[in-house]
Amino acid sequence: MSDLTDAAMSSKAWPFEEARRLLKRFEKQPPEKGYVLFETGYGPSGLPHIGTFGEVARTTMVRRAFEVISDIPTRLICFSDDMDGMRKVPGNVPDSDSLMEHMQKPLSAVPDPFGTHDSFGDHNNAMLRRFLDRFGFDYEFYSATEFYKSGQFDAVLLRAVEKYDDIMDVMLKSLREERRGTYSIFLPIHPETGRVLYVPMKSVNAQDHTITFDDEDGREWTLPVTGGNVKLQWKPDFGARWAALSVDFEMYGKDHSTNTPIYDKICRILGQRAPEHFTYELFLDEGGQKISKTSGNGISIDQWLTYASAESLSYFMYQKPKTAKRMHFDVIPKAVDEYHQQLRAYPGQDAKAKLNNPVFHIHGADVPASNMVVPFSMLLNLASVAGAEEKDHLWGFIQRYAPEASAATHPDLDQAAGFAISYYNDFVKPAKTYRLATELEREALQDLLARLKAWEGEADGDALQSEVFACGRERFDPMRDWFKALYEVLLGASQGPRFGGFIALYGVQETAVLIERALAGELVA
Repeated sequence: MSDLTDAAMSSKAWPFEEARRLLKRFEKQPPEKGYVLFETGYGPSGLPHIGTFGEVARTTMVRRAFEVISDIPTRLICFSDDMDGMRKVPGNVPDSDSLMEHMQKPLSAVPDPFGTHDSFGDHNNAMLRRFLDRFGFDYEFYSATEFYKSGQFDAVLLRAVEKYDDIMDVMLKSLREERRGTYSIFLPIHPETGRVLYVPMKSVNAQDHTITFDDEDGREWTLPVTGGNVKLQWKPDFGARWAALSVDFEMYGKDHSTNTPIYDKICRILGQRAPEHFTYELFLDEGGQKISKTSGNGISIDQWLTYASAESLSYFMYQKPKTAKRMHFDVIPKAVDEYHQQLRAYPGQDAKAKLNNPVFHIHGADVPASNMVVPFSMLLNLASVAGAEEKDHLWGFIQRYAPEASAATHPDLDQAAGFAISYYNDFVKPAKTYRLATELEREALQDLLARLKAWEGEADGDALQSEVFACGRERFDPMRDWFKALYEVLLGASQGPRFGGFIALYGVQETAVLIERALAGELVA
């Protein structure tokens, strides 16, 4: 591992850049707690979405990079703010109207609309953990409800009472004038209704660590800040959690970036050094809007896994975290194929290149081999022209193209064939639109047809690609117009695979028949 360690100290891969920055934190002395703590947060107000997974995946990438350059032990905590009050009812849950009476109750006290867990918060926590466990993340799960009620947060809450004025001074500077008069860092949990109250404090007593306030009906209450009787407003909670856990590294979305100085100051007021941070750009849906748990736009974790492997999702997460990325279903095929391209490249790379390869940050040094002898995009086009409804149908073509391949020896290819059938039926098939060839395109297609009918010998993709080029070279400028014509006339799509490789996979004579059908207008019909 020494070669990797040396290369890691100069690697330009973003996880190593973050890891080196984190290591500088301990130049003078190692952490007193004996380990470096990475944290990622989750707000269980709705079903987990891919952005939530992305935080854990990316944090794990930085953690893995840190472990290459340092022998200091590490931990990763996934913290769920399930004590947050439910401010609006998600639109993507069953019988959502039944939740209206539980507005402003902690999510861990709202009944589970799915009927499978003790609370809505528990259900969403379980959804998150199920996927994280399925992927094999090494993490510890923390519930805010348990954290507040068990006493783990008590020392920081007591200090927050003692430092109330200092924390309030930080917060009031960030608030609009109309909100300053009623704001408090403490949110009481009403002893009778169980709701999270947004009410001003009448007093905060540093002697007995209690708060006094009037509820919405004007009744006065005095509660201790410990024992789960109160929670902190979300911004103070962020900094207080860092202090309570002694967090060393946390990443979050760009929408938090303006609050970072607030989180840091509160953490320091409460007696701890602020952690290192990493801010990533947001994920956008098909229309360019931020994806949201409550609205359910974008892709869910389970939806991605219907059409592609979890590793391809991690590959997508690795790419350019500082750039806003549209996250819709059409990004999946490219992510799958690029992931396998990087897998194939990895064994022949030197240490420096390996550390810059995304698959190292997905798998660590134990990078698997790729058995994808047919790209995912090619499988989609094969499913299209073959009208395949089952992956076994695709295997008939695959084994003619790659006789050594089988479902047993190439499990990732077998899995991808199944994904391709699902993706084709749900997204490609409904959007397929064939068109008739123009006169120039008919001439080129007839030329290609004649060449295919005269073809002898093995179906070599490179040799067939040369034939395809020869048919278009003298007729089209630019050449991409020729390939676009092939895709639109023969495949019903505006883009497609390397066509020589497709012919080799689908079959020379089968492609000749496809061209004949297109020229006869049968595909349009």
